[in-house]
Amino acid sequence: METQESANSSTPATPKPLNKLQRRLLGVLIEKARTTPDAYPLSLAGLVAGANQKSNRSPLMNLSPEQIEDELIQMRSLGIAAEIQGSGRVSRYRHYGYDYLGVKGAEAAVMTELLLRGEQTAGDLRVRASRFDPIPDLTALNEILRSLMSKGLVISLTPPGRGQVFSHNLYQPEELTKLKNKFVGATGDKDDEPDQNESASAVSRPTRSAGEVANLQAEIEEMRGLLATLEERVTRLES
Repeated sequence: METQESANSSTPATPKPLNKLQRRLLGVLIEKARTTPDAYPLSLAGLVAGANQKSNRSPLMNLSPEQIEDELIQMRSLGIAAEIQGSGRVSRYRHYGYDYLGVKGAEAAVMTELLLRGEQTAGDLRVRASRFDPIPDLTALNEILRSLMSKGLVISLTPPGRGQVFSHNLYQPEELTKLKNKFVGATGDKDDEPDQNESASAVSRPTRSAGEVANLQAEIEEMRGLLATLEERVTRLES
């Protein structure tokens, strides 16, 4: 099923901005296709649960089924999602995010995390996106980010260096202006290039930097996300 949603060989024009609900739903559909393929395409109930999930989401939302159905209509008209008939006549929804964004593999993983959580440091992105596709170190991540920036999909909100913050570029114009203003005057670390050993486990060092602490927190959040996924599977089995 995943192969049916791979990006086309030709790179499309930069996608149009999406509103915050559409970004959340697209992120959820791509995420669940990778993490819970047995439950994908998603039912409306699955989309509601994924959109309102308390882990691996920022900001937290409390969307109703009606709100999500309204956004799905718009997403279908944009060619981002499609409704298919599931078993028992239950409507299910699939994404065309890879084609819409013109990404696949690790690029798709990074975009998914940015859609689900908004702006993040490079260290956070590497840890979180690695749950979809392995990203060995920050050097590898920087190559992915450079490619996404060349496609107009990602922007940098702070100067190069450790702690550099990145965001997707699918915000509405007024949202993007507000976000950029939030980081006006922010500076990165004096190191312009990340240390290749940055990806080493923080527990192997006696002193933990702020970046390492952030990575550990991201790993904890990742485990919470996996636990939430397991809870969803148990609930479906019990029902």
